[in-house]
Amino acid sequence: MDFYNYIKSLHLIFVITWFAGLFYIPRLFIYHIEASQKPLPENQILSKQLKLMTRRLWYIITWPSAVLATLFALWLIHLAPYWLEQPWMQAKLAFVVLLIAYHIKTHLMFKALQRDLVQYSSNFMRIWNEGATLLLFAIVFLVILKSTLNMVYGLLALFGLAGILMLGIRLYKKTRKD
Repeated sequence: MDFYNYIKSLHLIFVITWFAGLFYIPRLFIYHIEASQKPLPENQILSKQLKLMTRRLWYIITWPSAVLATLFALWLIHLAPYWLEQPWMQAKLAFVVLLIAYHIKTHLMFKALQRDLVQYSSNFMRIWNEGATLLLFAIVFLVILKSTLNMVYGLLALFGLAGILMLGIRLYKKTRKD
């Protein structure tokens, strides 16, 4: 079973690096969107640098981490398929599906910004940035608590956290305008 723990450790390491990329790339999107509103040549210089930074983050850290985290997760399920029978694992996997959807949508945003197509506001990106945070909270609490009753409390706490994050974004927006 020590072998299982090595695979589990590698899975966790790549989940952490995957989330690091998911946390940082929307910030780069925000900077890119705001740079596009600056006058020439400043916007061209900033845009070129931000494209390079996002491309490196996305293709060197985030995508490889997502793939490796998924491969190690599948290996863990292969080694311990009984986890799939647990309600908390089924709920966790549902959140993982949402995480993958979030990742793919972020990829589409990345591709658009690489072509200088600004489709969202920087304020939208601030809200989007919190999506990974909410998914991380949901997944970690499900894995640690492993209880249906705690899942209900966890879901309520998740909505509370979402409310707090939205309030923080609104307060930031208000102070930024002043």
